[in-house]
Amino acid sequence: MNDAALAERCRALKLVLSDVDGVMTDGTLLLLSDGREAHAFHVRDGLAIALAHRAGLRTGLLSGRASEAVARRAAELGMAVVRQGARDKAAALREILAGERLAAHEVAYIGDDLNDLPAMAEVGLSAAPADAPFEVRASAFMVMSAAGGRGCLREFIEAILRARGDWERVVAGLSAAST
Repeated sequence: MNDAALAERCRALKLVLSDVDGVMTDGTLLLLSDGREAHAFHVRDGLAIALAHRAGLRTGLLSGRASEAVARRAAELGMAVVRQGARDKAAALREILAGERLAAHEVAYIGDDLNDLPAMAEVGLSAAPADAPFEVRASAFMVMSAAGGRGCLREFIEAILRARGDWERVVAGLSAAST
């Protein structure tokens, strides 16, 4: 990967969007007997979202499924954009762009499966987890070393913040805040 090209793309970013199942989770769906479902989220992804916010980036979710657990996690993390039940992710992305008054090059998106490809093709920076299908990894600008649900969103956000030159500052802010 070309560091200069990555830095150029990252400097333009204003919003980082993520798919949920297969990115923020390992893709396992636990369907409970009462009709609800449960998800397991990686805590490092949550901290990365907080760091993105400290760096002035907004964050959001673009998911093909809808879940109360996902809405709750997004609210806990202060994510600005939460779009669930999006069958056509490219159309949903264009609605988000219009609603947030953003250009496509100002958005990063990480997705893990074939239904993410149309949205990934439109954004300024795309990524895929290590365990995404070949077609998704092949079309992504970046492929993470972590698998879905195992910190790949953290890795993506960290790469963005490092390329922008924000990483050391936002991490130092954590140390100052905890003392």
